[in-house]
Amino acid sequence: MKQVLLAVATITFMVSCNKKVENEMNVDAPQISYQVFGDSISAEGALSKDEMLAKYQTMSLTDTLEVKFASEIISTCKKKGCWMTLNLAEGKETFVKFKDYAFFVPKEGAENHATIIAGKAFITETSVDELKHYAKDAGKTEEEIATITEPKVEYRFMADGVLIAENN
Repeated sequence: MKQVLLAVATITFMVSCNKKVENEMNVDAPQISYQVFGDSISAEGALSKDEMLAKYQTMSLTDTLEVKFASEIISTCKKKGCWMTLNLAEGKETFVKFKDYAFFVPKEGAENHATIIAGKAFITETSVDELKHYAKDAGKTEEEIATITEPKVEYRFMADGVLIAENN
């Protein structure tokens, strides 16, 4: 009986993480299909990556900001899909994790896709050990990992919901 319940719960989780929504912001604009991960969110009202960078630049290490913004995916965790990095303006990026480790994004094929995320933005100082862990997850070489010797102040994001465009 326990195995049947576990199988049903697993299938339900997998199906719910792969819902599709349509962008209905403007009837004259081309419709974009999104895959939904985590909470169901809409594209409406999302800040641009330039606007999001401006928000980050006004924040300090103790601040958090509830926000939704649009960008492009730079990379995702190749082991589980448990994090991703997104472009911001001026060559900056933000590191995104998922609330309560409750959902993941695709490990492969999401790079360069448009995305919209909703959740909490914050700034943190990331330790050398954690930076090396993420570099390993990203598939970096041992030589690249060895060059990480100092902590880094980073723009971070804890996402409740993620939309990833199906076609770019």
